[in-house]
Amino acid sequence: MDRRRFLHVTGLGAVAAAGAGKHGLSAEARAGEPAGRAAAPRPDILLIMPDQMRGDCLSALGHPAVRTPNLDALVRQGAAFTQAYTTVPSCIPARHSLLTGLFPQTSGVVGFRVRPIRWPTLPQRLGEAGYGTVLVGRYMHQTPAKEPYGYERMILGSTHVDNDDYDHYLRKTVPESGGIRKLVGSLEITYNGWRANPWPLDHGLHPTEWIVAQARKVVADGPADRPLFLTASFYAPHPPLFPPKPYFDRVLKRTLPAPAHGDWVAWDTLTPKGDRAGHRVLLQGEMLRRAQAGYYGLIEHLDDQIAPLVAEFTARSRKAGRPWVVLVTSDHGEMMGDHGYYRKCEPYEGSARIPFIVAGSPNLGFRAGLRTREPVALEDIMPTLLALAGTACPEMVDGVDLGPVLRGEKAEVRPWLHFEHAPCYSKAQAFHALTDGRHKYIWRPTDGGEQLFNLETDPREEHDLAGDAAHAALLEQWRARMIQRLANRPEGFSDGTHLIAGRPYPPLQAL
Repeated sequence: MDRRRFLHVTGLGAVAAAGAGKHGLSAEARAGEPAGRAAAPRPDILLIMPDQMRGDCLSALGHPAVRTPNLDALVRQGAAFTQAYTTVPSCIPARHSLLTGLFPQTSGVVGFRVRPIRWPTLPQRLGEAGYGTVLVGRYMHQTPAKEPYGYERMILGSTHVDNDDYDHYLRKTVPESGGIRKLVGSLEITYNGWRANPWPLDHGLHPTEWIVAQARKVVADGPADRPLFLTASFYAPHPPLFPPKPYFDRVLKRTLPAPAHGDWVAWDTLTPKGDRAGHRVLLQGEMLRRAQAGYYGLIEHLDDQIAPLVAEFTARSRKAGRPWVVLVTSDHGEMMGDHGYYRKCEPYEGSARIPFIVAGSPNLGFRAGLRTREPVALEDIMPTLLALAGTACPEMVDGVDLGPVLRGEKAEVRPWLHFEHAPCYSKAQAFHALTDGRHKYIWRPTDGGEQLFNLETDPREEHDLAGDAAHAALLEQWRARMIQRLANRPEGFSDGTHLIAGRPYPPLQAL
């Protein structure tokens, strides 16, 4: 897509016209300091990234069952973007967006498929600016898998990879385990399923605790005279659902929320299925409760574990006389039975909405306790962190520097956000969606189906307004935006006047 057309479609044209650079950010924003402010030391940056964590799974945001006191403390100290979204809700393309700051429409990674990264990455730019860059835990789905894309050091640990650093550690410490994959198999749980069982070994051997232990070593051992960009990348709460037993049992005793129950769902077509059967399933009864206990238990376990990591990270910064930033987000969410879905790749809140917390040391001037419904995305992380580090963004970046919002200097981020996913579980699953944080419009390119939700009055998306005559004008307004957004796409979804269903939609666009 022509860059000027892209700026117009995304609503960033006014920013560009006002004198911003080609990527939509002003020179001041790219330098990381507003006019008149003296340059501060570059902050240490800690990126905490769970995998598949829903955006509503924070007790600070009112979740009825999950308790996250340590993440809540970061919310109180910093900002919570309550309507943050992944622009392509599955792990491979979402991490591509985070690393590059590029929307799927720009990078061409619009579905569950990987390609080598051709653009500058966030850790690469921070490394060039003098940062030590370290990735601990789950790899970022880069290809080739050993390609660091700017991380000077990678200490890798997953739950599905043989012979990474964590698997070697587990085999050495508990030889009879046979490694992580054999251990998962012995629990009769899977890597994408809803069956859950407690972790069978000592808590300290759990992958979450191993990742935190390795990250704390990086904090303790790193050179104090060099700013640090540390990514703590967790597999939890992604399946396998195996929190330590106290967490599993604790959640199982609680009153747990019922899944969202859309009046637009053909519920009579859904039945309970085996653990390996697709992503449409009627989760109910004990099957649902155990899945929730496994998922919420992993979140609460992670919340407990990050407390010493955050404390030691911020103490290191204070000792060195540097500011610090802690950013918490995820690649996508988890439907967990909402509307008869499990897993991700859907446009609904459970799948597409993610946590997005930014906290910083007082000398950065962030507004404590800020909460905003502005639609933000993983692509905003790169320009935000590079600006805080006083480092220029690449020419091509779609994300927005959130620093002015964090400091209370402005309120708006973008008029609306587009997110999408090419077919993954089925052709019918493919979608395009738009949201301004208050309404959400969904278009299914396979059959042309539309949905419209009021997220303020119906946050669980249980009432589809698309067929309501009283909302016809609003539906038309959102449809017109989608027609504009998809114009000139190579798939041919829009001719500039109408949306066109039935077009081929591969997970990778030709570059």
